[in-house]
Amino acid sequence: MSIAQELPVAPAHRTARRAAPVWWLVFCREFVDLWTGGRVLVLLVLFSLIMSVTSVLRQLESQLSLIPPVEMVFLTVLSSITFGLFVGLVIAADSFSGERERATLEPLLLTPVRPRQLVVGKFLAALTPWPLTLLISVPYVWVLGQGDDSITEALLLGAMLGGLMSIAFTGLAMVISIWSRSNRTSLFASLLVYLIFLIPTQWPGSAQKGDLGYLVQQLNPLQASSEFLEKVVVNNRTVAEKMPYLMAAIYAAAGVLLVLMLVAAPRLRLDVEASRPGRSRWHRGARTEALAGPALVLALLSVPALGLGPAAAAAPSASGGANGLSITTDLAYKTVNAGQSITFTTVVKNTGSTTSAASNVAMNIIKTGEGEPVDPEDWSPERTQGVDPLEPGESDAQQWTVNAILKGDYMIYLTVIPEPAGANATTNPVASPGIHLTVNAFEKSNPGGVLPVAIATPMAMAAIAMVPWWLRRRRGSAEDTDG
Repeated sequence: MSIAQELPVAPAHRTARRAAPVWWLVFCREFVDLWTGGRVLVLLVLFSLIMSVTSVLRQLESQLSLIPPVEMVFLTVLSSITFGLFVGLVIAADSFSGERERATLEPLLLTPVRPRQLVVGKFLAALTPWPLTLLISVPYVWVLGQGDDSITEALLLGAMLGGLMSIAFTGLAMVISIWSRSNRTSLFASLLVYLIFLIPTQWPGSAQKGDLGYLVQQLNPLQASSEFLEKVVVNNRTVAEKMPYLMAAIYAAAGVLLVLMLVAAPRLRLDVEASRPGRSRWHRGARTEALAGPALVLALLSVPALGLGPAAAAAPSASGGANGLSITTDLAYKTVNAGQSITFTTVVKNTGSTTSAASNVAMNIIKTGEGEPVDPEDWSPERTQGVDPLEPGESDAQQWTVNAILKGDYMIYLTVIPEPAGANATTNPVASPGIHLTVNAFEKSNPGGVLPVAIATPMAMAAIAMVPWWLRRRRGSAEDTDG
């Protein structure tokens, strides 16, 4: 039974108060067709296979490079978002261009239903696979994360970011589907735009630095979501601090929704040319048809974002300077495994004879020997702390936390910097002795833990996907028997 057969014909004697909203009827029918027709379940089986393969490969990589669990959690949640978007995008790309090819769009448009109601119902139905894709990824996150404290936070943030990205890319594919003559064109154009946004996320870290790299991160909602998730989950940055990257995802979802509901949906017609804003003969080729939708949506997605272990501690050591201030640390060296953290205390004391000015204590980390420079913001949630004016002999203590991210030898040092008396004055910073931090590779690996999940999850999804096929076959056998 098609959707058109189930939509109300609006006879005069029918009670409007009892009738369900038309968009809800469209949603219910689309939902049933998607989940009983087997199309979504096949995509979810494919999704579980991809997650299994990538999880096993990551586990093998972890045995070689000993990746900390928090990093594995981040990568697995990011993969679930990236692959999960593909499912909704494929479904949305078929929403209206597929109806045109199957000659079922005309009966839909002949019903007394506004085009926007059809779009809303189909759009909501196309969003329904995302929650299940996130649920399927939970076992992989749990096994690879090995019970790390970051799992809950990563899943919650992943659900939020994945929901925003699902709205953006599902809506994007639906806009292209409305403006496409064939299902092949719609799917090709949707996947092309998806790859344009996905490829920059795979660039090496060095290519993502500099002004151009940061600009791409701000403009690309997928890249911004990856940056936000990594900095908050792995590097312990606050959500407020990385809000510009989150806003890129929010702007992308809102921008696509505006185009879908205010531009594309009201112009839904059987004729593709009539569906597109600004009818132009130049757009009538199949090749240009594949480029018109992506170009507009690319601009709409990008422009809004422009606003946007065992250890030993040595005796405390101190350092003083001409400002009358000294800084003391209660730690001289420590050895930890990657993924662990250390805490230590500094004490700023006024050793002079007059009241000191207000000052700031800044922390820095450097890597000894060769290697890439360290970004201290990735290692500690707090880089500076303020100190109020101190009377002679008075002191103030500060607590610090440093997260060991990568294997190697590092030196941590702190400086206390008094505030200058004015614009034409300066002060001399006072540095503390260094804290030698030795970070060993993470050694708590679980090589066999992911294999049962990687095998059982696709098999379970395949079994579930067989249920609709079995029911249809049983129903067909019953009808043949009755006939």
